[in-house]
This record gives sequence, C-alpha cells and structure tokens, in this order.
Amino acid sequence: MFKAAIAKYLAHRKEIKAQKARDGPVKPCGKQSVKELIGQNQGVSNVEVTDPSIRQFDRVARKYGVDYAIKRDKDHDPPRFLIFFKSRDADAITAAFTEYNQQKVKKASRPSVLQKLAQFKDTVRDTGEKIKKKVLER
Repeated sequence: MFKAAIAKYLAHRKEIKAQKARDGPVKPCGKQSVKELIGQNQGVSNVEVTDPSIRQFDRVARKYGVDYAIKRDKDHDPPRFLIFFKSRDADAITAAFTEYNQQKVKKASRPSVLQKLAQFKDTVRDTGEKIKKKVLER
C-alpha cells in the first residue's frame, strides 16, 4: 500500500513537471531585475529619479501594471535611481509618473507632525502662564 502511494505521488509530480514544460517559461511581470527586463526583447527605456522615497513609486507602478526595474546609482552623493521599463509601457509609465508626482506635491504641501508639534511648543512657551499642579498624597 505504501509502495502504491509513493508510485502515485511520483506519477503526479512527473505530470506536473511535464505540464510546466508544455506551458513554457513563466513571464515575469511587475518589479523585476534589469536582466529579466532586457531578456524579454521588447526594448527598454529609462527615467532618472533623484527622490529617495522610491517606494511610493513602487505602489503606483503596481497599480498601473507596469513592468519595471529599479537600479540605484551610488556614485552620486544624493543617490539617484534609474527606472527601466519596457518601451511599450510608455503610456502607462507616464500616467504612473504623473500620479507619483501628484502624491509628492500633496505630501510636500501639508506640514509635518513634527513641525506642528514645534509650533505648539512655541505657543505654550510664549503664554508665560505657569500652571500649578496639585498632587494628592496619601
């Protein structure tokens, strides 16, 4: 009985392997390495981004279904990023970049929490009133 179960399992694994061979290699999509992107032979374009918050672009690119690869250039003092993408995805990458830039502008326009906290500290310090604390001792 054990021998029959092993034989059945091996036949199942052989069938799965044959099915994967018939289907061909899996085509990667979304974020991938530069080598995989170039290996698809569809032409590659690139865009330079100097903003260190590149993770926001990752979210937007996934939303638009763009095949892309990010390469970091460490030679420059503020690190810059090269984003490679397929030439046929040019329209989608344009839409993704416009949304990414809108998100950056929106984030830059609102003050940070630390700035607000510093303003509140200054206003409290400027009031000059001392508050007495009553402590109940037992």
